[in-house]
Amino acid sequence: MTDSVQRDSAVLVHFTLKLEDGSTAESTRANGKPALFRLGDGSLSEGLEQALLGLKTGDKHNFSLPPESAFGAASPDMIQYFSRRDFVQAGEPEIGAIMLFTGMGGSEMPGVIREISGDSITVDFNHPLAGQTIQFDIEVLEIDPVLEGTHANPVG
Repeated sequence: MTDSVQRDSAVLVHFTLKLEDGSTAESTRANGKPALFRLGDGSLSEGLEQALLGLKTGDKHNFSLPPESAFGAASPDMIQYFSRRDFVQAGEPEIGAIMLFTGMGGSEMPGVIREISGDSITVDFNHPLAGQTIQFDIEVLEIDPVLEGTHANPVG
């Protein structure tokens, strides 16, 4: 067990994400359930991993990341247009609603209903925080925690 976050560490953290206007986008403190991340598995942006490296258990770190280092820039390619008849099964969509859509490979993608105009419905598949500078407030609770239900397999 290391005493600081490394490139392949698992880290148990409490975090709060705030937008530039000061509003909270997400917080693990609200429900009292910390998040577990593994660096290097592709789930975190490079910028966020860089900010975590070297932190120790008990460290609290506040920092901002620009959109390209946080959740990416909003891409116009991720805005799709559908016909109202595509929503017959799902019911009447509402602006701002998040709906799950099935992609070509069968995977589900969340999309936000942005506009309803006559027979045309605009859906945004960008990450809801894409294009925004994010203020991170992270507290490292544990590095490489021993998780219940996992067992080390001795070799040899």
